[in-house]
Amino acid sequence: MTRRLRIAGGVIALLLAAAVAVTAIAFPSVAATTCPGCYGLERLQPGVYAEPGLPPDRRRHVAEVVAQADQRVRDFFGGRESAPDILVCLSDDCYRRIGGGRERGIAVLNRSVMLSPRGVDPVIASHELAHVELHARLGGQEVPQWFDEGLAVLVSGDPRYLAPAGDRCLAEPRASLPVTLDEWLRAASKDSRVYAEAACQVSRSGRDNWPGLR
Repeated sequence: MTRRLRIAGGVIALLLAAAVAVTAIAFPSVAATTCPGCYGLERLQPGVYAEPGLPPDRRRHVAEVVAQADQRVRDFFGGRESAPDILVCLSDDCYRRIGGGRERGIAVLNRSVMLSPRGVDPVIASHELAHVELHARLGGQEVPQWFDEGLAVLVSGDPRYLAPAGDRCLAEPRASLPVTLDEWLRAASKDSRVYAEAACQVSRSGRDNWPGLR
């Protein structure tokens, strides 16, 4: 019996090691957010990781961006229920290594956030943090992708897609906004104005009707 247990334990260990290896190869972003240090990132402060060797001014810049983004999310939602790790890259090599693509930033599994060199900015950081915060509050409830993205635009105050005051709508929503992630990605790749349309639709729907914020 002891020999069988040892064999079974060895098999389980091998399967777990294989699963970790497959994840690291096929989904490096998931692996990186699980173990930032395994991808060469160092801890700047609790929950914030960046590539090593940054000079003091760039470390301060990262900390300031994270603090400003955190405040935007807190102000909008009235606090925070999520506490995602944030992985920050200031070089393209770093971002590729942790599984990033051409995006400025991305929320990984609605649990962590990765920022590219072009996304180390309070607008982009708060946009991605808003995705994580919304899903933490939804507790498994699903919302259309246009709502998810439109709300993130409002939280971040993105001037590319929002007017500075008043109605704030820069583009009238199309008759049918993308509902699924695949539909959203296709629409956004063709015309980034869909972000402005989604933000307009969410804004006009009224806060009392927003899932996760009632």
